[in-house]
Amino acid sequence: MKDYPLPETLFTEYVVTVTKEQSNLRIDKFLSDILQISRNKIQEAIANRSISVNRHFIKSNYMVQPEDEIVAHIPKPIDAATLTPETIPLDIVYEDDHLLVVYKPAQMVVHPDTAHRTGTLAHGLLYRYKHLPLKDNMPTRPGLVHRIDKNTSGLLVVAKTAESLVALTRQFYNHTVTRTYYTLVWSNPQNEIGTIDINIGKDSHNHQKISAFPDNQQGKRAVTHYQVIKRLHHVALVACRLETGRTHQIRVHMQHIGHPVFGDPQYGGDVIASGERYASYKAFVHNCFKLMPYQALHAAVLGFKHPVTEAAISFEAPLPENFIKLIEKWEKYVTSSSHHVA
Repeated sequence: MKDYPLPETLFTEYVVTVTKEQSNLRIDKFLSDILQISRNKIQEAIANRSISVNRHFIKSNYMVQPEDEIVAHIPKPIDAATLTPETIPLDIVYEDDHLLVVYKPAQMVVHPDTAHRTGTLAHGLLYRYKHLPLKDNMPTRPGLVHRIDKNTSGLLVVAKTAESLVALTRQFYNHTVTRTYYTLVWSNPQNEIGTIDINIGKDSHNHQKISAFPDNQQGKRAVTHYQVIKRLHHVALVACRLETGRTHQIRVHMQHIGHPVFGDPQYGGDVIASGERYASYKAFVHNCFKLMPYQALHAAVLGFKHPVTEAAISFEAPLPENFIKLIEKWEKYVTSSSHHVA
């Protein structure tokens, strides 16, 4: 096990030796009781490989044994004072006195959390704009009306005034904002167009994942409208329009109907989910994964009413270069396969 390169200002280190009386308890429950830290936080630290037993990483269901030495690095709460502005380049698509629309590349985090303390969009916004209103009065959310996942590229609207923040937040709450995503999914949806209206919510076994609840008895209502743009043998390019905007909504919905987002490691898209067993096909797919080593999901269209003028405005961001190349690779594969069959 490698040493922890963790700044002690961001983490508290705990070292615990298990006694005979404490053995045969799940480590997440054991540490939660001993350290008086929520079980969710313990599980998150285990998932982030911040907890070791006898210098080995373990899972949340590990049963502690007598003499086990547990070393845990638990993130301290994010202090507003530590949110230092950073000179991060921002791709501003539109700006006026009331708001700005920014393009976020994949692999950039929108705002800091326990796993991402620096280098976020929020840090870059703070450097460029000194007086952004705070969403929910949280210093880590300067002007941030909404967010998109770290590995999803696309458009975000940022409020520059308190009035704009209130007006834009209300539009998101009322589901009057137009949001269209492009995604490459595994296998071909049976219907050209469709609607997925299924509740989603936190997974009871893994708090970092979201689950679908087909009986709609749990979670919150989530509605995704989709349309197949192009069929490419074992994958399909699909446009998804969000009616609601829940966490991981498209990724969870598409997985639920049997079409996980290509490359998505959390929801079954990073394995070959459709196609032949030939070595050449496997090699082709793995080359595609290398080209785009995260979910193929792009927030392309963002439309809303201007918070002051109330004029309808809309913005569209082209697919990122590696997404375009990914589609081109599949197009070439389809063409070569057709010739091979002929």
